Amino acid sequence: MTKHPEEWLDDVPDNQEEEDEEIIWVSKSEIKRDAEELKRLGAEMVDLGKNSLDRLPLDEELRDAIELAQRIKKEGRRRQMQLIGKLLRARDPDPIYQALDKLKNRHNQQIALFHKLEAMRDRLVEQGDDAMPEVLNLYPHADRQQLRSMIRNAQKEKAANKPPKSYRQIFQYLRELAESA
Repeated sequence: MTKHPEEWLDDVPDNQEEEDEEIIWVSKSEIKRDAEELKRLGAEMVDLGKNSLDRLPLDEELRDAIELAQRIKKEGRRRQMQLIGKLLRARDPDPIYQALDKLKNRHNQQIALFHKLEAMRDRLVEQGDDAMPEVLNLYPHADRQQLRSMIRNAQKEKAANKPPKSYRQIFQYLRELAESA
């Protein structure tokens, strides 16, 4: 006597059906996309400098693979990138992603600060003493006389079409004030 396919289900224990439902099927394409994403993460880490790599939570094996990839060229580098991707698949990449985000954010904050200081310097040179209260409000420990002297020199250099030495000095001074604040 042969069983009809629907009758086979009667032979399967109830808990087996529940286990089958809990299995999450991942497509081959999704696995490949994840692997490509990890290779991109590896490439991003290979492009970092030594100081930035020191800030990432990397184990010794992964760190060595990245440093080797930084020294290799052409086809060997491509194969090393494949290895880095493979090493990353065996690890949780979330802490690395978080550390990279912090590095990028720090870089973006520095760029924003530089743009702010450049704009402040430009206002100081163009408006002179009228723009001084803005700087003194932000940086009360600023030396007013030194700043006025640099502003006058920058205005003279600009009028005489000389190299902007004082203009750069103002930016440098503002940057030092921002770092000490």
